Amino acid sequence: MVFGRIRSVIVCLVLACAACARSASVKSELHYGLTLAPTGIDPHINASSELGIPLASVYDTLIFRDPAGGFVPGLAQGWEISADGLQYTFFLRSDVHFQDGTPFNAQAVKVNLERILDPANKSQLARFMIDAVQSMTVVDDYTVRLQLAEPFAPLLDSLSQVYLGMASPTALKKWAKDYSFHQVGTGPFRFVEYVPGDHLTLERNPDYAWGPSIYRNKTAQVQRIIFRFYEDPATRAPALLSGEADVMGEVLPMDADSLKKDGRFSVYPVNILGQPLQFFFNTRQAPTDDVLVRQALLAATDREGLVQTVFGSFSPVATGPLTASTWSALAVVPASIFNRETADALLRQAGWVDSNGDGVREKNGQSLRLKVIYPPWGLTPQVADLLELQWKQIGAAVELIQVPSFLALVEAQAGGAYNLISMNQAGTDPYLLSSYFQTGAANNWTGIDDARLNSLLLDAARSGNDTDRLALYRQAQTEIASQYLILPIRDYVNLNVAARRVQGLHFTAQGWFPVLIDMGLG
Repeated sequence: MVFGRIRSVIVCLVLACAACARSASVKSELHYGLTLAPTGIDPHINASSELGIPLASVYDTLIFRDPAGGFVPGLAQGWEISADGLQYTFFLRSDVHFQDGTPFNAQAVKVNLERILDPANKSQLARFMIDAVQSMTVVDDYTVRLQLAEPFAPLLDSLSQVYLGMASPTALKKWAKDYSFHQVGTGPFRFVEYVPGDHLTLERNPDYAWGPSIYRNKTAQVQRIIFRFYEDPATRAPALLSGEADVMGEVLPMDADSLKKDGRFSVYPVNILGQPLQFFFNTRQAPTDDVLVRQALLAATDREGLVQTVFGSFSPVATGPLTASTWSALAVVPASIFNRETADALLRQAGWVDSNGDGVREKNGQSLRLKVIYPPWGLTPQVADLLELQWKQIGAAVELIQVPSFLALVEAQAGGAYNLISMNQAGTDPYLLSSYFQTGAANNWTGIDDARLNSLLLDAARSGNDTDRLALYRQAQTEIASQYLILPIRDYVNLNVAARRVQGLHFTAQGWFPVLIDMGLG
């Protein structure tokens, strides 16, 4: 009898400890380091990839991308596309409600898409991801139909992005212009507090029961996640080492190497789909309006040495306008074309020579001067410094201008007074090339106006056949390379580091965004 009682006590203690462990995992608090303080965090309005790190778990989307690149049901349990590609009908779940209790239905979808498309809201990204949508029709409570002005193959991809996340119509109406500070979605985490430049807090949504198949858990494994901002790359490793942060993205390559050897941490390199770290040549500003000069600058850049110096072994050299892991990417700018003799010959052919021996080439009394504008993130300043040194050796005088924010970068581009400007955008569909290389596009920072390129990109966006789209986008990339419109540097690899006690860390198909519902603390 005594043994039986002792055994019962032991079993009870084991069960109690297991229950405590489960309770602790739900009640725990995780600290996540963000590397950029966005100028705005409303996903319908703002464009930063950083905002999606927390907010992709506040919002659900109509559909989700799985890691293999296909689409799986989200808030829409199914969809149909008309034969002409002009109508998309979504059949919605009927068991979903927003975190404020508002029912999710077809009318909510209509309200969200109308908000995004309203020009008065000045959406920086989401609007352009669905600008082919002409109207939304509520067929019934749980069926909504989108009518397109023309076929738009990337629509499903757009609707899987956090920028098209479904927000509570009640909250949108109540908070209006202050909605950024009171965001309400249907996701596994609730938005609690945002103090710009300091922290953003999420808490577990206990009612969540409609997650997509890409989630491994049905509800969040931690009670609270506090995001803090570490804009200075040098502060990120110390925050991990001190325990101030449990997870951190964009850790410096040297620090990632060091932390990898420390038994307390794990490194998670994540390939980012979309555009590489690159510089756009301004084709409307001398001297980069001359294709020979653009070609010479590309030949004069030791991209392999530069990438090794700044990024170590973690990032591959970029070889085109799309990162190698992006669907349809084609290597159109070989990594090993560095040749100063070729650069010298091209500049001479273009009429640039150093006639007075001062180390700077001239042509028609004008010096070969280049104005380079770049942002502070992604180690772009270090890349720019090396470009200046490399181009000095071929007789170019370089003026480096670092701007403090994305808004400042856009303003500098709008002014047009630059020869090269650095910008890249993440994305899972090559359609993003259209907004950078089509005539009149919002982000046509090269100023290119080319009928063949326009036609290729337009046909690719309209085609509903993936084989045709693949061929068209590869032709477009070849055309971009043949005109020397970009200087590709490195394919983005986000070096995430997490304390060993962090469990279940993985990322969405978009690359930047962790699946927060699956993260736990051991």
